[in-house]
Amino acid sequence: MISSTLSAFADRITIPARRRSGPLTFNAGRTKTELLAGLTVALALVPEAVAFAFVAGVEPLVGLYAAFIVGLITALIGGRPGMISGATGALAVVMVALVALHGVEYLFATVVLMGILQILAGVFRLGKFIRLVPHPVMLGFVNGLAIVIGLAQLTQFQTAPAPPTDHPGPFNMLNGTWMEMPQLLLMLGLVGLTMLIIWGTPKITKAIPAPLAGIGIVAALVIGFGIDVPSVGDMSSIAGGLPQFHVPMVPLNVETFEIILPYAVILAAIGLIESLLTLNLVGEIKEERGGASQECVAQGVANTVTGFFGGMGGCAMIGQSMINVKSGGRTRLSGISAALFLLAFILFASPVIEMIPLAALVGVMFMVVIGTFAWHSVKIMARIPKLDAGVIILVTVVTVWHDLAVAVVVGVIVSALAYAWNASRRIDAHTEETDDIKIYKLEGPLFFGSAEGFSELFTIKDDPDTVIVDFADSRVVDQSALQAIEAIAAKYEAAGKTLQLRHLTRDCHQLLTNAGQLMVDSDDDPDYGLAVDYGVRLGRLGGGH
Repeated sequence: MISSTLSAFADRITIPARRRSGPLTFNAGRTKTELLAGLTVALALVPEAVAFAFVAGVEPLVGLYAAFIVGLITALIGGRPGMISGATGALAVVMVALVALHGVEYLFATVVLMGILQILAGVFRLGKFIRLVPHPVMLGFVNGLAIVIGLAQLTQFQTAPAPPTDHPGPFNMLNGTWMEMPQLLLMLGLVGLTMLIIWGTPKITKAIPAPLAGIGIVAALVIGFGIDVPSVGDMSSIAGGLPQFHVPMVPLNVETFEIILPYAVILAAIGLIESLLTLNLVGEIKEERGGASQECVAQGVANTVTGFFGGMGGCAMIGQSMINVKSGGRTRLSGISAALFLLAFILFASPVIEMIPLAALVGVMFMVVIGTFAWHSVKIMARIPKLDAGVIILVTVVTVWHDLAVAVVVGVIVSALAYAWNASRRIDAHTEETDDIKIYKLEGPLFFGSAEGFSELFTIKDDPDTVIVDFADSRVVDQSALQAIEAIAAKYEAAGKTLQLRHLTRDCHQLLTNAGQLMVDSDDDPDYGLAVDYGVRLGRLGGGH
């Protein structure tokens, strides 16, 4: 009952997929929508960037500069217009150990190397491997990240953070010092009011983004009535100048490289996984495809530049991207304007921005959490295979307790092993027999998982002198399959009998030819109109020994 209610609520506040017959036409209305969406995102970026800077153990401006530079560059050349990038918590939790052990200059050097690795990933088109992420893993990623975003907001209800611990968990932040009850209730009330305004604004007008309306109205009430609640300025001052070019002050030697390389690899992997999954999520909403390799290059360029301008690096932000899309941002203008508005806040408008109550921004992020969480995944748990349901839960839990990269890798591995196990049980054969020939008609793929089952299909002692294995409904997939074919052929040869292969598809034919197993009297590929039988040459993979 609760999940269905929240699902219905999420459906009402989530932007539906928008079918596009062509590129958007820019006019006054579209430009206004994009600029207001960018302004909304910029306002929500400020406390996020400051908070993540604190997590990483660096100055607030290091996080704000990263949000500006990464956001601007990825908006200009990223793979999906409408995505928002900046400093993120997923990266910050990895950076904190590096900063604590070696200092912030090593962080800047690591971010530069991280960017170079991401550029290489884009150049070699490694982004396409995001297609290997199954849908249950995507659902777990979305749900886990929504929970992480929600938990991150709880620190705004505390007057002192949780003490540091050697093994911090996602709920360690609950051990902080909470506000006294009157102020806590006031804070919660303002958060609830913000959420109510965001929910109700689209029913009244669509002239301005609902999150911007929520921030503006609640900020006006707090400032106008002098309500004593925490504001952005209570976290830290955001005033500063333009980011300055700065070569990381670290020794250029092998020792430095050995220090920063492991962190750079981890950060690059986490950044690309989160960015590419966000790219897919935004692509589903906008009904757009492609752009993975371009996004890898954009993230790499952004982080390389950020490292030389004193920023902590970043990646795509699913929460801010959802705010942007929900506010109507569909083009690069919204992301560009968000970055420029953020820079304007730093340079000129810090006194005004620092007056905004944190309750308003927390309300916006809670609405993002509700809209981001895949509530339908809860409803379909009983309808989908138990293994897929388990993968959704597993990825969600690992995302919350550890980090996104590990969660996605674990989810993909479990899904792949499950597929291999299921496929291994599908190898079967129907037989046809005459006086001197027996035909085994295989069904199911022949690969490492089904190789043992394949060998058990044959009754070598009882078979006639000539045996044909028909691959019309099967495929030879990998080296284990080649090994299994050679092994069974060797057994038939030892029994004085002949094994032949029939109906090999072109890819299977090529695989066996490359292995040197086929005894072919001509150079012709298999012709689907003819039943060409091939002998098996032994001793190529050790199957005859």
